[in-house]
Amino acid sequence: MRMKGTLPVATVAALVLLVIERPVEAYLDPGSGSMLLQVLLGGFAAVGVATKLYWQRLAERFGRKTDAHGRRRR
Repeated sequence: MRMKGTLPVATVAALVLLVIERPVEAYLDPGSGSMLLQVLLGGFAAVGVATKLYWQRLAERFGRKTDAHGRRRR
């Protein structure tokens, strides 16, 4: 059960926290972008491998009939 008026108060509080600046001691070196790119490419590769491993199950689930070699049945 949510009390009336809590959503506007929470919204204003979130906006105030986003607007207030605080000094941060952080440094992003040039290798950070390279690392991010590697993580993204690794994620795409993992999705591709998982899809390849489970292709037969996915094809059966969505109605496409294939044989043991991955070829379409007639």
